Amino acid sequence: MKTEIINIGDELLIGQVINTNAAWMAVEMNLAGFMIDRVTVIQDETQAILGALEQSRMNSDIILITGGLGPTKDDITKEALCQFFNTTLAFNLKAFENIERFFHQRGISVTELNRKQAELPENCTPVHNQNGTAPGMWFETTRDRTGEKVIIISLPGVPFEMKSMMKDLVIPMLKIRFPQHTIIHKTIMTQGIGESFLADLIEEWETQLPSNISLAYLPHPGIVRLRLTGIGNHATNIRKQIEEESQKLQKIIPHYIYGYDDEQLEETVGRLLKERKLSVATAESCTGGYIAHLITSVPGCSVYFKGSIIAYANEIKEKELGVSAESLFTFGAVSEQVVKAMASGIMEKFKVDLAIATSGIAGPDGGTDEKPVGMIWIAIASPSGITARKYQFGDNRDRNIRRTAMQALNLLRKTVIGEPF
Repeated sequence: MKTEIINIGDELLIGQVINTNAAWMAVEMNLAGFMIDRVTVIQDETQAILGALEQSRMNSDIILITGGLGPTKDDITKEALCQFFNTTLAFNLKAFENIERFFHQRGISVTELNRKQAELPENCTPVHNQNGTAPGMWFETTRDRTGEKVIIISLPGVPFEMKSMMKDLVIPMLKIRFPQHTIIHKTIMTQGIGESFLADLIEEWETQLPSNISLAYLPHPGIVRLRLTGIGNHATNIRKQIEEESQKLQKIIPHYIYGYDDEQLEETVGRLLKERKLSVATAESCTGGYIAHLITSVPGCSVYFKGSIIAYANEIKEKELGVSAESLFTFGAVSEQVVKAMASGIMEKFKVDLAIATSGIAGPDGGTDEKPVGMIWIAIASPSGITARKYQFGDNRDRNIRRTAMQALNLLRKTVIGEPF
């Protein structure tokens, strides 16, 4: 069963609008048991639509289209569909009644432009749009070379209209028409190891996965997600298989796994701090408050997070955190001695159980031969002492800040649970 999504819109191609429709549709179809084989984004232009449809009909069983169904002259999807199916537009009374009802509920009259939205290709079945005036269209055709059935569904591009139609009407109808496998995902969240090194560590485990379970590596600065996908006819059996493989992986890389199913690292840290009734503060230089931002993005963080000092300038490190001028002069701001003093200073100033401190050269400038761009020091202070680690990241400023924050949060996590680093 091959399924394709075609998103129509010049605004998508020029980057003016992010294509969130494709991502949402893929997730929902996947949950319903349909795998998406391809996503295509095309111009709002007749030949582009016709070409995409012709190609898709030869390869896909289900084609989902969004966009180009509004009341204005630049919305040409219906006309293109008429040309594709060699048919004409006809006034659809049921579609018009839905449009009329939509306007009546809002106390306004149907305009001539909106009345024209009830004109649909003669060979389609209307798909009711309860949140807008543009009906969806359900077509059934065949693949020319084989005569196999192909379903083409055209929906509005407005996200909240499309989502309602997909969940309430389209997906339920597709599930009736097509038998589908159960698809189950489990995501293992890792931190502290790069994708290639991780792949080397788990290669033997990966090669021995059951044939119906696949693994995908999903790297992000500072994080690598491992997504297990199981496909089969029995949900219980698939879940059991995935859980067994997840437990095997836990034994292989226990120090790198911090959570499951897209749990954010800041959420994991927050939960651990809350459970243990511990407080934390941050003293940030190169990360500029980003760690504090991540921590405070979690609801309820006021229970454990006390505050932060962004000590970018050396004078702030001295005055607010108690870092000695001698240390700054002798070792420099990017040093083990200074980052430890920052952690100690914030811990004492805010009277917290734990503290994070960062100092480094995020870039793109400011590096030297001795201290190149991407050199970062992170310190974690706890009642048992202060530990600092040096890292050498890349030359991209944004990625360096993100990776430093992820590394710092994971070191804090390990400190809380008593795991060495």
